Amino acid sequence: MAKQKIVVKVTMNTEKKARKALQIAVSLFGVQSASFVGSDKDQIAVTGEGIDPVELTTLLRKGVGYTELLSVGPVEEKKPAAATVASLNFNPYQYYYGNYGMPYYAYAYEI
Repeated sequence: MAKQKIVVKVTMNTEKKARKALQIAVSLFGVQSASFVGSDKDQIAVTGEGIDPVELTTLLRKGVGYTELLSVGPVEEKKPAAATVASLNFNPYQYYYGNYGMPYYAYAYEI
């Protein structure tokens, strides 16, 4: 199976409901990540393999409240840009520490 992305709109009035909704979403089998999306952070985007969107929606309705399934689709994979080669010029003699003398604990004091 291919990775899929499910977006669900959940009515979350309090911080406690938001945490509970995210906990329910993450507890399903096959979920790789879940995050809040949308302008009001009232939507949860869940990505993974083999996730049942109806089961997710039903569990969120039972646990949190009103839930609406917005979209189900494949994950849009970002292709990495062409690799660029960066050179690093390292000069081992760049820093000169001069004569700082011996550390204070190395001096022998006689009493």
